[in-house]
Amino acid sequence: MKVNFSEPKIYTGGVDINSWSKLTKKEQKSALAKPWYVYYSFRNPKTNRLERQTNIKGGVNKYPDKRSRHHILKIMAKSLSVVLEEGFNPYQDNSELSDYLQRRLEGKEESANKKTNVSHAPTVSIEPTVEPVQEESLSIDEAFELALSLKSKVMNSNSFVKFKSRIARFKKWLDSNDIKGGKPMTLINKKTVIQYLNDVLLNSSSRNRNNTRTDLASFYQILEDNEVIQENFVKKINVLKTKPERNKTYTPKQQADLFSYMKKEDPVLLLFVKFVCYNFLRPIEVCRLKVGDIDLVDKKLYVKAKNQPVKIKIIPNILIDEIPDLSSFSKDDFLFTDTQIGGTWETAETNKRDFYTKKYKKVKDHFGLGVNYGLYSFRHTFITKLYREMAKTASPFEVKSKLQLITGHSTMKALEQYLRDIDAALPSDYSTLLK
Repeated sequence: MKVNFSEPKIYTGGVDINSWSKLTKKEQKSALAKPWYVYYSFRNPKTNRLERQTNIKGGVNKYPDKRSRHHILKIMAKSLSVVLEEGFNPYQDNSELSDYLQRRLEGKEESANKKTNVSHAPTVSIEPTVEPVQEESLSIDEAFELALSLKSKVMNSNSFVKFKSRIARFKKWLDSNDIKGGKPMTLINKKTVIQYLNDVLLNSSSRNRNNTRTDLASFYQILEDNEVIQENFVKKINVLKTKPERNKTYTPKQQADLFSYMKKEDPVLLLFVKFVCYNFLRPIEVCRLKVGDIDLVDKKLYVKAKNQPVKIKIIPNILIDEIPDLSSFSKDDFLFTDTQIGGTWETAETNKRDFYTKKYKKVKDHFGLGVNYGLYSFRHTFITKLYREMAKTASPFEVKSKLQLITGHSTMKALEQYLRDIDAALPSDYSTLLK
């Protein structure tokens, strides 16, 4: 026998409800702007064909959020499945069925599937009036534990340490303001977070306040994606203007004096600096280098970079001439340790970077250089030098196209912004134009 009805389904604004967290805010808003409903088909006794019946909305579209709508519609779809199984027919009078279902709810009747099917009574409109069930919110402690455990799986260890530290400080602030961990996470609202960010601003800087806001927005996004909260309101909190701080570039004389001093006083530090200068690596990327990452035969360098898992760069001859014989070391040995070139060094990457930063500070102090100079200054200096040399014989576009391959910037826009920040491009003398 042919079935008389199709399984009730839910329309959710034309999107896959299981991929809701992956949708953009615009896509979610567009889906919620459309009516959501339960739909099904029933066999028309005159045509003997399954025909689409009136959509069942049940008042769900008055709710502005996805959770409430979907929760109600799931109950409605399940309820409709039950009454269809028990004999509901939109083309017949269903009053007898209605009475039967009421008696069954009261425990005075067995299921019709165990007895006989009911098939009479007026056309009824199945629109269950179900209020959304307010699911019990996770506690603050539970929400923090969930978000941090999930975040630890998608962030590298260095980034996660900083992220976890900022979130922990927020948690400590909540405790000190009598917002204890056992209370529901939904108790924390936008105003609470703004108060905390203001506190961070007053006790540190606008830059730290903005970085804290970024981490909290990422933290709350995980909670929204996992439906712990309905909306990530932190993203709506404004970003403050900050005065950017960057390392200055060295003058040719400063660079020559620094190289000469390190060659005599600390050759290991000098080689570390030359990887920054000639291969345009960030200091932490140099700390990650292992002996096995250096291919002197093919002149290739394999490094875990900031914006991709592994980045391959050529090793210019000017640097190859500086690298000592590494054949006696294991491929798993780090290229730089705290005492020598090549060997084991069991500590976090950030500790390694801090170690070389402190070593270089002694050199800076010798030359009386201020806080605006650092290891990063060498990267800026040599990219500037390279850009200006290339610009002598090529157009700006050609220079930037070649330079992007060398520096490793992911996009031309990122490179252009970087060059502007370090003032790499300077005009020629325009004195004649002023006469």
